[in-house]
Amino acid sequence: MDAISVFNNKPNSNIPDLSPGDTVRVSAKVGEKGHAQLFHGVVIKVRRGADGGNFTIRRVSHGIGVEHTFPLASPLVERVEVVRHGKVRRARLYYLRGLSSKASRTKEKQVKE
Repeated sequence: MDAISVFNNKPNSNIPDLSPGDTVRVSAKVGEKGHAQLFHGVVIKVRRGADGGNFTIRRVSHGIGVEHTFPLASPLVERVEVVRHGKVRRARLYYLRGLSSKASRTKEKQVKE
């Protein structure tokens, strides 16, 4: 028995290919009634693995940094929209935690579609 057969998660088709530095808008179901709540921020970490993986988004709200981690295989994530692709040279952007919201902005990467 291997790890892939134990976890057997199907990836969520509503989540596009993400990379650190991307600015995204995530619509996820919350609460008992399951209404959609929007979370807008910068992807600081993407972890892929046999359990489906996850991605972490950071934003600054009223001067306080807020981070949220979403599973890649979760059916509660309704939609992920990539607003812009950031040009970064690292896989983990933890240094953004120490910067102000204006200083933490990344340059935009030119993407050929």
